[in-house]
Amino acid sequence: MKNENIKPNARELALEHGISFPSDDELIMMILGTGSRELPVEILAKKVADVLDISDDESTVKNLLSIKGMGKGKALAVAAAIELGRRRYRYKEAVIRTPTDIIPFIRNYSMSQKEHFICITLNGANEIMKIKVVSIGTVNRTLVHPREIYSDVIKEKAAAVIVSHNHPSGNCNPSEADINVTQTLKTAADILGITFLDHIIFSQNSYFSFMEHDMIKNEGAKAKTLCKLRRQQV
Repeated sequence: MKNENIKPNARELALEHGISFPSDDELIMMILGTGSRELPVEILAKKVADVLDISDDESTVKNLLSIKGMGKGKALAVAAAIELGRRRYRYKEAVIRTPTDIIPFIRNYSMSQKEHFICITLNGANEIMKIKVVSIGTVNRTLVHPREIYSDVIKEKAAAVIVSHNHPSGNCNPSEADINVTQTLKTAADILGITFLDHIIFSQNSYFSFMEHDMIKNEGAKAKTLCKLRRQQV
């Protein structure tokens, strides 16, 4: 029996263009299958997407269950899909040598109409450890504090970080606020003994790297290696 609650063409788009073609909301709609009488599946999927942005491994199911219309079955189905994707798509094995190497792992946020500030942690071999949304802003502004960035970085014992955020306007040039927050995060990283590699601003079609524009002065060997690798590939 065809499920009329699923957004038209979501499954057809996936079948025709591949599973990477639908938006995050559409993928969640396919996992949920149905909404409720009070909450259509389109709205429920959007609420789930918002909750996932601010959840970690330990809080995902609990936060999903806090959404009206999400029963245990739906919450576990979403959590299971995320865990399966994590196991199958191991971004933790990816080695970051240039700023462009990180773009494929965060490009999905470029379609959002709100700024998402993201922290990427790396180990001593420049391999990705974790990608986490730290804060979500309005159309053109997001706020972030060093403690929001580095509390988890310290717990993970990461060697280095890259921060990034999307510009919904499509213009990737850094604002004065972007420059100031970059300097603040760099200063905090120096105090904590963590290498601050880069701040990348991105849109659907472009990006701006503070490192590539020599706007981050790093003395650490790890940063020098990343800069050297970048120059060799230019």
